[in-house]
Amino acid sequence: MSTLPSPSVPADSAPRDRAGVLADLRAHIRRIEGTGGEGGRTLPFGVEAIDAHLPNGGLPLGCLHAVTAEDPGAGTGFAATLLGRLATPKAPALWILRGRDLYAPGLAAHGLTPDRLVAVRAVRAVDALWAMEEALRCSALSAVLGELEGVDLTASRRLQLAAESSGVTGFLLDLSAGAPACRNRRWSDKGPEGLSAAVTRWRLDAAPSQDEEEDRAPRPAGGLPGLGAPRWSVALERCRGGRPGRWTLIREEEGWRDAGEPNTGDPNIGEPNIGDPRAGNRWQMSDTRQSSRESGLSGHRPAAAGR
Repeated sequence: MSTLPSPSVPADSAPRDRAGVLADLRAHIRRIEGTGGEGGRTLPFGVEAIDAHLPNGGLPLGCLHAVTAEDPGAGTGFAATLLGRLATPKAPALWILRGRDLYAPGLAAHGLTPDRLVAVRAVRAVDALWAMEEALRCSALSAVLGELEGVDLTASRRLQLAAESSGVTGFLLDLSAGAPACRNRRWSDKGPEGLSAAVTRWRLDAAPSQDEEEDRAPRPAGGLPGLGAPRWSVALERCRGGRPGRWTLIREEEGWRDAGEPNTGDPNIGEPNIGDPRAGNRWQMSDTRQSSRESGLSGHRPAAAGR
């Protein structure tokens, strides 16, 4: 019985085939785990120490993230910076407010100009949750932020599924952690508070700033003496497909810099790694010594102030 000869395969085609199979497999795993939208879109922080802890070197997009703030100014500034990088005039970001006001000039310093931001006020938490879920299903938006606390597993799962369906990135912002009644509260994967479908979970707090002797950026003319560039304590408490970590970030004109690393001076730091119209504008930061009002937060102490 004669046997058919095996077809010849070019030597250089096998590696490409294997690479394609691996890429498809990784994309399939991402869809199963819900760690980002189609294509593995990510938003790099531009800080090597943080990006190394995140899957694919950046914050996964098209999914849900949770941000808890010990200091309201730090949490608001952190969220505004991320939204400012994602929002565009054609695909604005939606911010769902609860019981406070945002300061428009401060948001503009983070890239959230009026043509890039839609603000919605919800009186009841249930209304804010409903508005966030509906907004996450709208592919005309780039990102949705909801000021909500105590979101349970079922509700967060609904938000995660809505984000996956449209590719819109969602942020849950909890500003109550620094309140006296909640100061001792911590997320715990073993307790009810820790049960969340969010892909990442962050905790923000204000860190003591340094004076100009230790700051790379000099104090602006007329600035308050002894007040250096804003510093935030940033903790990544949970990351699906990544690793937790803690850093102290300095906010500078180019963006964020790890307090433990020298400034590279790269003006392109933190460029979005996403081939999508919602890629956002270039990460530009304005005056590094903003008050809490200039950080987009009205009625709270400055995020940059040392303790």
